[in-house]
Amino acid sequence: MKRTSRLTLALAAILCFSFGLSVADASRGESGGEVRSWRTAPRHSAGIAPNPAEFADIPIVQVYAASTYGWRGVFAVHPWIIYKKSGETEFTRYEVVGWRRGEVVQRNYALPDGLWFGAQPKLLVDQRGEGVDALIGQIEKAIASYPYPTTYRSYPGPNSNTFLAHIGREVPDLHLDLPANAIGKDYRPISAPLGLSPSGRGVQASLLGLLGISVGVEEGVEMNLLGLNLGVDLNSLGLRLPFVGRLGMDDTSRSIHLPVAASEELPH
Repeated sequence: MKRTSRLTLALAAILCFSFGLSVADASRGESGGEVRSWRTAPRHSAGIAPNPAEFADIPIVQVYAASTYGWRGVFAVHPWIIYKKSGETEFTRYEVVGWRRGEVVQRNYALPDGLWFGAQPKLLVDQRGEGVDALIGQIEKAIASYPYPTTYRSYPGPNSNTFLAHIGREVPDLHLDLPANAIGKDYRPISAPLGLSPSGRGVQASLLGLLGISVGVEEGVEMNLLGLNLGVDLNSLGLRLPFVGRLGMDDTSRSIHLPVAASEELPH
């Protein structure tokens, strides 16, 4: 009984700590004091994506995630993927947007690395150079095969995180590791509770994204209870926590194979 009580208290402390960090982070984002609506929230470039015209001959894939708009940003993130093939001078962006009628999968809905209604995006994946054109071909096939193109539920899914998780499962060479607060990434239909983890590099058991466990190279070990995920990442050592997503070493997946002259010009 004492052991159970201690475990319960420890879990409660972790949840409170993680929630407090997320609220504090959201408060810093609003420190300017100006109350913005979704219409007036900034959506300019974050200055993270490389200039595609300067790297016209180099294929690039990047994945971003930013806090969702409003109070939901304390709990979850919104992800998207951008890419350009060799010879292209503009990025193509794909994501799921819930308030768009009909097809929820959107192409070029916003700037490639634009703030998500005021929220600063974080880079999750950065793949450039040799082999990336083939990777983009796989990504486009995964986008076309997304099983919920006209369905959206913010909780427990399918949603924008379900969409990126589908791409991750279909394209394991992307090395996508969605954070613990990517609510919806673990959504699976009741008829298929077992399968690949969202990275495509592990296994997962999940009941509608509400109860489950994932074990994989990218995810480490992660448990899910009602969309609150908790675990340990051993690939890049860190804690996987609800609300904040992650605490620990940088987990951005990078694979950059460029000529020396081009690699020296990469933005830091």
